Amino acid sequence: MSTGFLEDASFNQSPPFGDLDLFSADRPLADAAARYGLDLKALARCGKDYGSAETLDLGRVANENPPKLRTMDGKGNRIDFVEFHPAYHALMAKSIGWGIHSAAHDGSEPAGPLTSRAMRLYLATQAESGHLCPITMTHACIGALKAEPNVLARWQAKILSREYDRRPLPWWEKTGVTLGMGMTERQGGTDVRANITQAAPQGDHVALSGHKWFMSAPMCDAFLVLAQGPGGLTCYLMPRYRPDGSQNAIRFQRLKDKLGNKSNASSEVEFHGAWAERIGPEGAGVRTIIEMVNLTRLDCAVASAGQMRIGLSQALSHIRNRSVFQRRLVDQPAMRAVAADMALELEAQVALVFRLAHAVDASATDPREAAYARLLTPAVKFLVCKSAPAMVYEALECLGGNGYTEDLPMARLYREAPLNAIWEGSGNVMALDVLRAAGRHPEATLDTLSRLVRTAAQAVNVGPLAQSLERTLKSPDAQRRARFLCEGLARIAALAALVEANSPFATLYGDTRLGGLPSSQFGAAELGSHETALMDRALAA
Repeated sequence: MSTGFLEDASFNQSPPFGDLDLFSADRPLADAAARYGLDLKALARCGKDYGSAETLDLGRVANENPPKLRTMDGKGNRIDFVEFHPAYHALMAKSIGWGIHSAAHDGSEPAGPLTSRAMRLYLATQAESGHLCPITMTHACIGALKAEPNVLARWQAKILSREYDRRPLPWWEKTGVTLGMGMTERQGGTDVRANITQAAPQGDHVALSGHKWFMSAPMCDAFLVLAQGPGGLTCYLMPRYRPDGSQNAIRFQRLKDKLGNKSNASSEVEFHGAWAERIGPEGAGVRTIIEMVNLTRLDCAVASAGQMRIGLSQALSHIRNRSVFQRRLVDQPAMRAVAADMALELEAQVALVFRLAHAVDASATDPREAAYARLLTPAVKFLVCKSAPAMVYEALECLGGNGYTEDLPMARLYREAPLNAIWEGSGNVMALDVLRAAGRHPEATLDTLSRLVRTAAQAVNVGPLAQSLERTLKSPDAQRRARFLCEGLARIAALAALVEANSPFATLYGDTRLGGLPSSQFGAAELGSHETALMDRALAA
């Protein structure tokens, strides 16, 4: 029996978002998986897991209960322990169980191992982004450890294990490990060659003395760090415990109070003669670490695409269930224009990030794919990560005042959105890295650009833009125009990826993003009769 209208009325609110298959409801993603011959059933299981209401709520709880640093125990003993909420540990166990840290290396994915693993990352980040920091670093560390095969052989089984072991124990006593990294220092930041941390030789290892200004996921079992060795800047592996089982001399100073990414701990740290072993040749620290950085940069782009997708999905779910002026929001022309325009952008960026992942998969055997990956990795990271805050903001606005409250996930997502554009190199660093890659491999760069232009031209004539990019590459003023070059290259690559995917929206994307009157705001482009199809592909109704 009703006790009043407040119980019975829905008050025109959209239903809670959750309990859906994030993979199957995402047609651009599912089409990409089919295109690259991946296991669709396994990805659908993954999509259901991360799309469950229970998993989505773990993301909320982990961020409402951020980690805490315990430098001492009650008796005054130094412990340097970071305490996480059980929700964070549950997310870590889930993502390690899905092999997001290991599947690209353990032989479990015969077709497109890195691409398949990237799709799981894309799905996982929609539930919660912060815990994926140690996951992606563990995945990428294999690239650097290959420079020291004996070290990799000792650690590999623990790294590839799909068991999450949170216990603070020496790594060899655990069932599985995670790895982090510490590159930047207070005085240098991106300029790691300015690092002042010193590595003093001690026979078969070194003693590290110095600091790191940002060292994320400080409870990892070991860290790849850059320090000045006898031969210059060198890469070292620094475990949390010394070979004798005692705690290593790693002293956490404080945890960063960040804008977002609250579930993940990022620390300031000092080393007081910390035990470490060399990875790669003396003085080749940057060269040793670069493969790891390229993998983490790809992850930044994939994760930003995932953040845009969950933001758009939240918006579409809302506007399909909310009515204004006697019509659902999704039927209001202005709102349709905004949502469909966001869906078009995401359609292209999903095609682009997984085209890049496919190129990285093929790089070992195909020089042209290797050239594509080398040139496009910084460009794709630039475009996709820079696009995320704007799209997430627009999705937040679709929810009106509800989107701006902490009771719903959009506020958290909005704070998270800028991070990937900063992590692993900010926008200017990416743009300059495109110039650097082009300068080192000029013939391969022009070949890659010409192939992209030929493919893109099947939808839209991008010849004038391509010619302008070539002139910029050869200009003495190229650094000042580096962002123009980087964005233009990534936009052509996105259009080419849509063409390769036989997308019916390729010409539409080219006209609205590369045509004569590109607009700066979502909803300003003329999408004609494509609106419904774009929205339905972004989140199957």
